[in-house]
Amino acid sequence: MNSKIIFVCLLISWTTWRCTGGYSFTGGDIGEAKTVSVERFPNNAPLIQPNLSQFLTEAIKDIFVQQTNLRVVDSDGDFHFSGSIVEYRITPLAPQANQTASQSRLTIAINVIFENHLEPKKSYEERFSRFADFDAEASFSAIEEQLIRQINEELAENVLNRAIVNW
Repeated sequence: MNSKIIFVCLLISWTTWRCTGGYSFTGGDIGEAKTVSVERFPNNAPLIQPNLSQFLTEAIKDIFVQQTNLRVVDSDGDFHFSGSIVEYRITPLAPQANQTASQSRLTIAINVIFENHLEPKKSYEERFSRFADFDAEASFSAIEEQLIRQINEELAENVLNRAIVNW
């Protein structure tokens, strides 16, 4: 009986040790990648929000740390992201009888360049856009940061999914 238990333990240890390749919590494939680098995404939108660039860049780094086993490096990662913010816009929605809007929408769009240095065929350049609606009567300055963080999380998830799940 003891020899069977030892054999099973050794088999499990050997199998675990032999498993290589990329694992991510998203079910995506990171292949043999070990590192990710994210350049600062400059804000090239016509309407500038001063903290948007920093918030977006950090959101992309954070999602890779949280959902993969990749280590963030300053430059030349196995996965490398660059790009820019190309749109930051507030538009009125749901007009009312008195010609005012009851809802408004904040839209953020980014252009992303993904370089997979280990598998160049999986590299891409793509535009992503997400939005959040809010009550037009609300003080935008009071909710702006919360909306930006929400949209940035959605954008970062899109970037991650496109890079490692390839949807």
